[in-house]
Amino acid sequence: MEFSHVPVLLEECLEGLAIRPDGIYLDGTAGGAGHSREIARRLTTGRLISLDQDPDAVETATQRLQGLPAQVVQSNFRYAPQVLDELGIPALDGALLDLGVSSHQLDDADRGFSYRADAPLDMRMSQSGATAADLVNSLDREELTRILRDYGEEPYAWQIAGKILQRRQERPILTTLELADTVASALPPAVRRKDKNPSRRTFQALRIAVNSELDALNEGLDGIFERLAPGGRFAVITFHSLEDRLVKNKFRRWATACTCPPEFPVCVCGGKAKAKLVNRKPIEAQGKELEENRRSRSAKLRVLEKL
Repeated sequence: MEFSHVPVLLEECLEGLAIRPDGIYLDGTAGGAGHSREIARRLTTGRLISLDQDPDAVETATQRLQGLPAQVVQSNFRYAPQVLDELGIPALDGALLDLGVSSHQLDDADRGFSYRADAPLDMRMSQSGATAADLVNSLDREELTRILRDYGEEPYAWQIAGKILQRRQERPILTTLELADTVASALPPAVRRKDKNPSRRTFQALRIAVNSELDALNEGLDGIFERLAPGGRFAVITFHSLEDRLVKNKFRRWATACTCPPEFPVCVCGGKAKAKLVNRKPIEAQGKELEENRRSRSAKLRVLEKL
């Protein structure tokens, strides 16, 4: 299946990164190489390192970046510092993370990300490790509830977890539509009528858990920020509130000088800000992009510059 990924907020990312032709850049989420290709095209003596944990993405990005000053490595961006060490790169002039699930992963039913098509309940971005089916059929009610509540912000987490346990006693839940049906059956009729996609939050929660996305993001942000050279830009696109909150709080912390408790009348910590925010509020898709790419609707771009 063709790996398609329409790059979200492309012009805004390129502007935010303020690309220098001789700079060293990292795209931690290559996907279909939409952002990577445009970054690499702006380089002359510079270099782009493009990472992705999905072998399909690595193969596609490698093809699409041929002839450009770019190198694709199969790795999760949480391991970016190790990859940079192996390549002998001490510092970066800019880095980009696009945290959206690629169109290819969503549209390829066999990957099990979508609640709209019947497929094995998989959801692994790296195509290795435990699947969503493994979690759904093995975790106890309390842990399932925690995942659905913490990662999906699902108000009916306890009821859904209970229904999953009930169903799997009859037989394992192995496909996406079996799970979607189980979720729907746990919700009050009024909620089912009002919400066109009642299992959306459950699928999001399981995808985050299967891929350890928030842990990877937390680690990746720290590791990549450490490797930015002074003046280096860091651009991150998020697609749901959990990610955006994590990125916003990290960026704010790095851009804050004083870390004294708010009740202190004067600063005693002598802290210095490590970065400055390039945009105070997140940048969102506008007009034409919103019309042409529905996946851009929830995208938020935040950009930071290291001091």
